[in-house]
Amino acid sequence: MNGPLGKYASEGKMKGLSVLRSHGGRYQAVQDGEVQIDITVIAAPTADPFGNATGDRGPAACGLLGFALADSQYADKVIVVTDNLVPFPCVPWQIQGNYVDYVVEVDKVGLPERIVSGTTQITKSPDRLLIAEMTAQFCDEAGIVRDGFSYQAGAGGTALSIGNYFIELLRERGWKAKFIRAGSNQYPVKMLEEGLVEYILDGQTFDLEGVRSMRENPGHLNTSPFTSYNYHGKGNFAGMVDVVILGATEVDINFNANVVTHSDGYLLHGIGGWQNCLFSKCTILPIPLFRDRMPVILDEVTTLCGPGELIDVIVTERGIAINPRRADLIEKMKDTGLPIKTIAELKEEAEKICGKPEKPVLDDEIISVIKWVDGTVIDSVRKVKT
Repeated sequence: MNGPLGKYASEGKMKGLSVLRSHGGRYQAVQDGEVQIDITVIAAPTADPFGNATGDRGPAACGLLGFALADSQYADKVIVVTDNLVPFPCVPWQIQGNYVDYVVEVDKVGLPERIVSGTTQITKSPDRLLIAEMTAQFCDEAGIVRDGFSYQAGAGGTALSIGNYFIELLRERGWKAKFIRAGSNQYPVKMLEEGLVEYILDGQTFDLEGVRSMRENPGHLNTSPFTSYNYHGKGNFAGMVDVVILGATEVDINFNANVVTHSDGYLLHGIGGWQNCLFSKCTILPIPLFRDRMPVILDEVTTLCGPGELIDVIVTERGIAINPRRADLIEKMKDTGLPIKTIAELKEEAEKICGKPEKPVLDDEIISVIKWVDGTVIDSVRKVKT
């Protein structure tokens, strides 16, 4: 529910109530029967007549098919569509043929060059680069970056820059990260092929270098929301990651965070795997202090997507706030020279520059609900008055 569709829904023009879930939350909802899928059509770059399918090879290779795993297992009818039908067995398979009802061969299943995300570029913004450098320095001073550590970072410009700073630290010290949990792109691939990380646990492939690496490198492994994010399975490995680097549209003085709406109340982003990642050993949000002269740190977030008890650190260009719950991190930052401030101090500084923002004018009509990782409702979104 983002972009023009989010705006359309926020203005009350869409009939019905939308339900917004994380990546793992969708798998949980399908698995638990909250969402019933009548028919699923899976575009597969390579498949065999039995229905085994993979996404890392073939003329339209696009990477892993993990997001279609729940659909293949639980939909009433499963159709695999491919332009590269190979003799049984299709190896390696990401979709298992015993779940598949029909295999359909077509002339062309997709355009692989269009999978490249426009966000997968290192930021050139001086403020964002400063935030990235401070985040990496914080992780270093806190002892998070070490030989054998693991991390997850997004594919946005600031997150990629933080990854570059991690690379410099690993090179300088002769260390190797154990694994990167990622939506893969050229940057973690370079780390893997340089020997700076042992494994990439790939949840989503963002460019053709990621596709190539998944096909060629044994240490580049495809995963799915089931193994990494599903909180109604017997376990998942989100909590095994040492540090995750995430974004947010808003944060409040209690460290609660919002990723789906802006301060005007409009739905303009998706949750993705953001909620699921909050259970890592350390969650850091590197965010600007303000955007378009609107403070990012507020008294209360417009929409609650993640509770503050799971968010450990906020890094801005004007200072770093550590959640008081993390006394261990506060202790480690003493005498480091980093600009450690309270979140209230950061909020006050933003308001001195931008002024105190007005709350959005919202209707009583609820147009969407936000699900938490266990399927319960954590907040609702109301129609924007226009």
